[in-house]
Amino acid sequence: MYQDVSAAPLATDSERITGWLEENGGFGLGRLQIDFSITVLEATASTPLRAFVPTEDFYSPDCDAVEVPLPPGGALEGESDYACSTDGDCHLIVVDRRVNRLFEMWRANLDGGTLFGGCLAAWDMTRVYSTQGRGEQCTSADAAGFPIAPLLFTADEVAGGEIAHAIRFILPNERIRAGVYVHPATHAGAPDGPASAPIYGSRWRLRGDYDLASLPNDGARVVARALMRYGMALADGGNVALTAQDDRTSTARWGGLLGARDLESIQPRDFEIVAAGPPIPLTYDCVRTPY
Repeated sequence: MYQDVSAAPLATDSERITGWLEENGGFGLGRLQIDFSITVLEATASTPLRAFVPTEDFYSPDCDAVEVPLPPGGALEGESDYACSTDGDCHLIVVDRRVNRLFEMWRANLDGGTLFGGCLAAWDMTRVYSTQGRGEQCTSADAAGFPIAPLLFTADEVAGGEIAHAIRFILPNERIRAGVYVHPATHAGAPDGPASAPIYGSRWRLRGDYDLASLPNDGARVVARALMRYGMALADGGNVALTAQDDRTSTARWGGLLGARDLESIQPRDFEIVAAGPPIPLTYDCVRTPY
């Protein structure tokens, strides 16, 4: 997700797919909106490890049943603490440099002193993963099987003028092609769109001739330049298209830097889809890469 794709060859059906999306509702909510709700926490030398009780959202062998660092004062996605009170995705994301692991859990919930958790993916930060990621047909805390944190852009990156990686991108499942995915995805959630719809795992780049001067501020132009160079990867199902990290641990703040709707003038046909391998039939028969 760190390679420059600005000159990469295009998928043969790129124009057909971007056109289909624009004619069938476009991005979720009908615009390229940004979500700022995901928190990325850092474990310290004193951060305790917690066992968790798997819920029905924990899948075997896809998910990792290991202890999770839980930094004091932290929070889940969209929450003020570790209680999943709003019934959202409630992602728990913690970087633990003591063991060079990135822990990402879907549907975490701390209730009465007990930590409950859906799918946990414990990523090895010393490892360069192949296109099979954690395993073919295997999910992670995101439906495409991707790690989440490396695809989030931060207020510090935008304030510094450069995002040097691809960006997490989501669509409503009815606008994602059913029954397939492409690498580097290893899985798909519950897509039920037609054969002309976008595919889980596909990499989209903003057209090089897009008029950056038409965007409302420098922050929006920083994101757009990253979309031109590194693109966005279709990682999950949902309504708010792009995902940024919240600013609770950053030096810069989103207020006055970038707003949720500052990229809404960008339409699906303003993108091109980078060529990937052939679509892989979705079976859900996970074959794990050893942890």
